Amino acid sequence: MSGHSKWATIKRKKGATDAARGRLFTRLIKEITIAARSGGANAEGNPRLRLAIQTAKANNMPADNIKRAVQKGTGELPGTTLEEVAYEGYGPGGVAILVDVVTDNSNRTVSEMRHVFSRNNGNLGQGGSVAWMFHKKGTIVLLRSKNTKSEDEVMDIILDAGADDMQSDGDEYTIFTSPQAFEPVRKALEEKGAVIESASLQMVPQNTVKVTGREAEQLLKLMEALEEHDDVQNVYANFDIDEKELASLHG
Repeated sequence: MSGHSKWATIKRKKGATDAARGRLFTRLIKEITIAARSGGANAEGNPRLRLAIQTAKANNMPADNIKRAVQKGTGELPGTTLEEVAYEGYGPGGVAILVDVVTDNSNRTVSEMRHVFSRNNGNLGQGGSVAWMFHKKGTIVLLRSKNTKSEDEVMDIILDAGADDMQSDGDEYTIFTSPQAFEPVRKALEEKGAVIESASLQMVPQNTVKVTGREAEQLLKLMEALEEHDDVQNVYANFDIDEKELASLHG
């Protein structure tokens, strides 16, 4: 499995821990605030805000929290000035890594990012050093265990709605779309009764790098360290780790 979906699977398995620590809500609130600031408070006319609110509701965020986050974004409520920054670098084994950050102090954050990379056998790179290896895609995940439709039935639904491709791996179907087709495909699946595990716009690697042994272990430690940073919203990478090896690393 490629790096973006492999890491997404790992994150879903540890999602309960993130939620318990409040980090998931913090990220969602930041995304809602940024989305409202950049595109306005009307979710119907602001696709980014609409997706952020849908994700927040799917994770049981209270409506009042969502409302306040929108109001901070539009300036109706006072809030910290937030800035979106993307950092690029390399991890163990030459794996390309993209890090989306929302920060109120970019000078502090870049210093901390450099420290996280170097401490975990990676290197923070210059802007543009790895971004060209990724494309923005809509990604929708279904679990076989939560859906009754066959793989062929799912494929028919998504292709009719404009999806690009689907990968099947274990219990998961991962559907890929262009950013423009993301919402129509998601709606088509819901209308056909599919239970969606997750749906988001992500940076998907064009090619993957195989990592094993010590490098795989170091890489996962770097990914986890980046995810644990308070300013980090998303981490994308182009690694590929064998399922058996991943199981041995994470028990």
